Amino acid sequence: MELIGNLALGFGVALSPMTLLYCLIGVTAGTLIGVLPGIGPIATVGMLLPITFHLPPVQAIIMLAGIYYGAMYGGSTTAILLKLPGTAASAVACIEGYPMAQQGRAGPALVMTTLASFFGACVAIIIVGAFAPPLAQFALEFGSPEFFSLMLVGLIAAAVLAHGSLLKGLAMAVLGLILGMVGQDVSTGFPRFTFGLGELYEGVKFVIVVVGLFGLAEIVHNIGLGDKREIYAKKVPLRELIPLRRDLRVSFWPMVRGTGIGAVIGILPGAGPAISAFASYAVEKRIAKDPSEFGKGSMAGLVAPEAANNSTAQTAFIPTLTLGVPGDATTAIILGAMLIHGIVPGPKIVTEAPELFWGLIASFWIGNLMLLVLNLPFIGLWVRLLSIPYQILFPSILLFVCIGVFSLNNEPADVIMAAAFGIIGYVFLKLGCEAAPLLLGLILGPMVEENLRRSLQLSRGDPMIFLTRPISLTFLIAGVFLILLVVVPALRKPRKDPTIAAGSKES
Repeated sequence: MELIGNLALGFGVALSPMTLLYCLIGVTAGTLIGVLPGIGPIATVGMLLPITFHLPPVQAIIMLAGIYYGAMYGGSTTAILLKLPGTAASAVACIEGYPMAQQGRAGPALVMTTLASFFGACVAIIIVGAFAPPLAQFALEFGSPEFFSLMLVGLIAAAVLAHGSLLKGLAMAVLGLILGMVGQDVSTGFPRFTFGLGELYEGVKFVIVVVGLFGLAEIVHNIGLGDKREIYAKKVPLRELIPLRRDLRVSFWPMVRGTGIGAVIGILPGAGPAISAFASYAVEKRIAKDPSEFGKGSMAGLVAPEAANNSTAQTAFIPTLTLGVPGDATTAIILGAMLIHGIVPGPKIVTEAPELFWGLIASFWIGNLMLLVLNLPFIGLWVRLLSIPYQILFPSILLFVCIGVFSLNNEPADVIMAAAFGIIGYVFLKLGCEAAPLLLGLILGPMVEENLRRSLQLSRGDPMIFLTRPISLTFLIAGVFLILLVVVPALRKPRKDPTIAAGSKES
């Protein structure tokens, strides 16, 4: 009964006309930002933060939060249609969504990602409202060793589940870690791998790498295909936008699992939607009856990450509100906005600022309903992008990419770096190397290094700290198990007798 009374208070705050207006502004801006590649919710929330200084605290935080989870909806649109992710979390959508667009199923892919996003967000909102305090207590059990082991398992999973050989997957993950180390050392400030270039002192930006490896590399690849791409560049009737009954059936449990994974990862400070999206995709690929379908347009591999990243976007507010520890970079900016407005996050926020806490939770439901109404009618319009002649579409994409990348820091060097990663991505395509492990390594690289250093400082250089803590040890055992799942079956395969093989060639 207490929960119902608190939600009634929250909806009373969230349903006021001005609060609804700012919630609509936030989710609309977030969707548009998600569709445009290269900008992202972090930059948008940062740019719009000064505007909120003149707003009431509740309306300001609700608008900024709407931008955040609105971008999760819009980010998958260009990822599916053009293999150009709008946000870091939507990079996973390229793997399965883009092949579906090539098969003429862009409409069902967009509809199902919208429904998966709505489902994941709604379930996560219930979790935030009902289980915020105990989940926050669970997150407190994670120290530096646990975070290091968790991220190490994430990298191993990305490498193991990548297409191609395990060696290629591990090499891409290591390359991502190396790219994550570029820039000034966090502890000493000493520049690493910068080669004397001042533009690299702040590190390699994730947006630049994503745009280059996915967007620009795909453009170069498709220019080489010529007219072959025109097979799926056609107008799509309305009936083809509706998902098949089979799509709904195979999507339910992946959405449930993705939502659960996203909810758990969301409460871990510093994790973020991108990690949950990669993790849920890895789980779906591992438990699939036919893993060969992945990478060719698997609906399960598409909806699970979408449910996960939207679930994470909601539950990331648990550590932000109850612990004062941001769930990711975007919630860190929202945390700063709360402090500017005189709101101190922590365990007492539920009792000291109930209008903000429950009003924000109620606005999540309203905002996600707005996003569902906003996104579904425009799916036909997004699919029509595929009918644009590619001699017009490709230069337009390049223009938007350059504008988005340049707007990060107004640096021409960023555009040059994106072009360089585009060439590298094209080489990876030709070599059959998947970019997903590299991207995850780039995301986790700085956090892996930071938590490794902290752990060794706590143990005074003794690496046994990772084995003596139960949660950390559990994660490491899971990582070893993942590697054995790939290595052991490969070793058990019978080797061909070279003399028999030579004889068969002679015959």
